[in-house]
Amino acid sequence: MKIICVGRNYFDHINELKNEKQDSPVLFLKPETSIIQKKQPFFIPDFSNDIQYEVEVLIKINRLGKAISPKFSHKYYNEIGLGIDFTARDLQNKLKKDSLPWEKSKSFDGSALIGNWINKKNIDDINNLEFRLTKNGDIVQKGNTSKMLWDIDELISEISNFFTLKIGDIIFTGTPSGVGRVVENDNLVGYINNNECFSIKIK
Repeated sequence: MKIICVGRNYFDHINELKNEKQDSPVLFLKPETSIIQKKQPFFIPDFSNDIQYEVEVLIKINRLGKAISPKFSHKYYNEIGLGIDFTARDLQNKLKKDSLPWEKSKSFDGSALIGNWINKKNIDDINNLEFRLTKNGDIVQKGNTSKMLWDIDELISEISNFFTLKIGDIIFTGTPSGVGRVVENDNLVGYINNNECFSIKIK
């Protein structure tokens, strides 16, 4: 399986990091080794002094697909989830400044938190889905899939033009504004609507 991540899919987050809006989704990959195992904490790596959380809606692919038309994208997933793309922001900024790939800052071991999955039949409107992240009880990120620059079906179609999608692949669909630094003993909890999808301790 592979993890395909989407960058710059919420306009307020683009402004937050002073990035430029692109004409098509920014895509990058995380390896399986980036996944945090269930009930495990996130360990701050020693190569960064600025690890930041980015909460994102996730999609799990349920069938093989290539060059999928947007009108058929809904057939390729049954489950929605929530996760965190942990980012070494100081390292990412240096890599971007030097025009180098982001992988060291985005795809390191333990950089992908994947929460519980929800059957999409239990969600009224995938394209009007509220989600949020709390840190130590305070809301730090709030988003709604209606604010995506490219919606879920468009993302599946676009991604499948470059990468054959396989059963079990996971798509991170981008983060809204409010990203911020984590420190030791922080507790992060993520929600879709009022459903708790994950809770993780920072070590």
